[in-house]
Amino acid sequence: MKNATAKTHKRAKTHRRALTAAENILWQEIRRKQIHGYHFRRQVPIGPYITDFACVKEKLIIEVDGIGHAEPDEISRDEKRTAYLEQLGWHVVRFQNIDVFDHIDAVVEQIWHHLKQSEPLHA
Repeated sequence: MKNATAKTHKRAKTHRRALTAAENILWQEIRRKQIHGYHFRRQVPIGPYITDFACVKEKLIIEVDGIGHAEPDEISRDEKRTAYLEQLGWHVVRFQNIDVFDHIDAVVEQIWHHLKQSEPLHA
């Protein structure tokens, strides 16, 4: 198991250097605590998976899906992956590449909406 974890971490490091165009656009918007001070990391290994972006403090994962994720096999894989991550207490939010390219402000607003939902209510 230790060897599998090391391999996942090594793959994540490689992925950080090779973000897709859509992932890079979103990263420019969410890095350096630009969404109301929330810190995101990119290409975060969680179990056997590497997530696109994660706000560890709030257990929020952001995935950016290309056209390949519309294929039946990929849909099934994504559902299993999401179920696994949710069992660990994470909330997974998915965006399509086209949404990032054409509506980045709306994507960031939706991320902020999910972060606000995780904030404790003050009396």
